[in-house]
Amino acid sequence: MALPFAQSRRSTVGIEWELALVDADTGDLRQVARTVLDALAGPDGAPHPHVHQELLLNTVEIVTGVHEQVGAAGRDLRRSLDEVRDVTGPLRVELMCAGTHPFAQWDHQKVTDKERYNTLIDRTQWWGRQMLIYGVHVHVGIEDRAKVLPIMRAVLAYFGHLQALSASSPFWGGKDTGYASNRALMFQQLPTAGLPFRLEEWADLERYTDDMLHTGVIDDFSEVRWDIRPSPRFGTLEVRICDGTPTLSELLAIAALTQCLVEHFSSELDAGRDLPDLPQWFLQENKWRSARYGMEAILILDAKGGEDLVTTDVRRLLRLLEPVAARLGCTEELAGIETILRDGASYQRQREVARRNGGDLQPVAFSLVEEMHAGRPLL
Repeated sequence: MALPFAQSRRSTVGIEWELALVDADTGDLRQVARTVLDALAGPDGAPHPHVHQELLLNTVEIVTGVHEQVGAAGRDLRRSLDEVRDVTGPLRVELMCAGTHPFAQWDHQKVTDKERYNTLIDRTQWWGRQMLIYGVHVHVGIEDRAKVLPIMRAVLAYFGHLQALSASSPFWGGKDTGYASNRALMFQQLPTAGLPFRLEEWADLERYTDDMLHTGVIDDFSEVRWDIRPSPRFGTLEVRICDGTPTLSELLAIAALTQCLVEHFSSELDAGRDLPDLPQWFLQENKWRSARYGMEAILILDAKGGEDLVTTDVRRLLRLLEPVAARLGCTEELAGIETILRDGASYQRQREVARRNGGDLQPVAFSLVEEMHAGRPLL
């Protein structure tokens, strides 16, 4: 089948941010998404253009428009946050984001009454019902369809870097999992989720899509839930690796890093240079290492099996991307990655709050709420 790829301006950026709705007094999840979305609807009942429904009634997603610069996308997100808070404040509901909620129970959550989601739960059963997880998606425009798959393979070589920096799901159902990102390994249990297959040509992606549609695995390409995927409808590469990000400053840092990576690899293709391309078995191992060890992960960096500590290689990467960030106007946002390296990722901060409170995870939820308000890490 033909899979058209929409026209998109090069290296434009858009962000999707999944937010948990939590009780202001207990820190537990609240099932009020429908109330929030109805209050934000237009006079004719049309849904809010930047606040969307998600799988569970404890979640809303805010999305940006298409922007040249990450900073402009950040201003979009701030406006939407303010609008949502105007509704949630009187309900005694706060906003929170992390890859998982520290102590909420998955079997207490309600699924949105939408056929798409009901079909997903009916098919996936136990695993689908456990998708009490939150993520961030960053779209970056690619102007030429022939570039999409080579750039996707190159960004995969930095999968572990993005996952370690964003890791924010150490707890699950009130227990410490021992992982920096428990979300990463949970989400891949769904059909069509996880690392993408290695595809050489766009025709390979079209054959894959045709096979999945023919056999009833999917009804639409959007149901391909890979950690990185082309988004033919928007003409972008959609990077879906990252855990839910607790603060706007960290989110914009991650988005800037993603935008810079895509633009750098696009320029390398223009110059006729080869892009990074790791074997599938190394990619799989890097995903596990970064999910397990986060900022302490030793990652496989090249096809020869060279390795280094993720934080060391991130610093090398930042130096490489400095001129790219200057060109894209996101130098300030990219500098936020240095802050994460210095002060720690969210999973580390969450564990420190738990340690200070004798293992009680309610203060962890409240600390995430406070960070969301502050827009920056507080430890």
